[in-house]
Amino acid sequence: MDEQTTKRDLIRVCHLMYERSYVVSSDGNVSVRLDDGRILATPTMTSKGRMTEDLIAITDLEGRALNDRKASSELAMHLLIYRERPDVKAVCHAHPPHGTAFAVAGLAIDQPILSEVILTLGCVPLAAYGTPSTDELTREMQPFVKHHNALLMANHGAVAYGADLWQAWDRLETLEHTAKIAILSRVLGGSKNLPADAIEKLINVREAAGYLGESARGQACGYLRESPVENGAGKISLTREELVELLSQAVNGK
Repeated sequence: MDEQTTKRDLIRVCHLMYERSYVVSSDGNVSVRLDDGRILATPTMTSKGRMTEDLIAITDLEGRALNDRKASSELAMHLLIYRERPDVKAVCHAHPPHGTAFAVAGLAIDQPILSEVILTLGCVPLAAYGTPSTDELTREMQPFVKHHNALLMANHGAVAYGADLWQAWDRLETLEHTAKIAILSRVLGGSKNLPADAIEKLINVREAAGYLGESARGQACGYLRESPVENGAGKISLTREELVELLSQAVNGK
């Protein structure tokens, strides 16, 4: 894809993020790695709803500026992913409400409740809290990047990435949709996980179809075996009544 088309797609994704309320104000950031190694990135302190092509920052793989626009202070998150994953060409970071609710509650999106999610995304682990725009954040993310295509960051938000910009966006959208369904299912009494044999069949299908490669079998919240990476965040258990009360308070602004 040529650079001009890539810029147009980057702007479109920024606008979608804002329209879907995945970001507000100057939240979030998007980047694309071009074939020549340059990075197109959203600039600092700019609303994604008002992004235009002339505002796009360009850097090298070390984050050094190649034009007169200053990239987001969270570009280091994107550069970490590009270093760890040569197959990744685009990154989307946002604060989608339902996914971020999991992140602030200290929960991963790691239950095998939807066949489509197992096929196209896999589980989404929770990286421990690190101060945004610092090495703390990238240090907490780094153990998960190799085997996952989306992450939650405790008390922060979500990031998804892929072989192109639209795949990265689709994965972010899937993350948010899954989180919403998981929250609603808890109101109805709790979700029912798919059995292990069904999960194994889905994993075989996704590898044969090319949705996800074998590296995804090493995911931290692995469905079929023990986790190779410890997720330090604690689980939170609520009764149906407790969850309904919390949701009622949130709706009523209490």
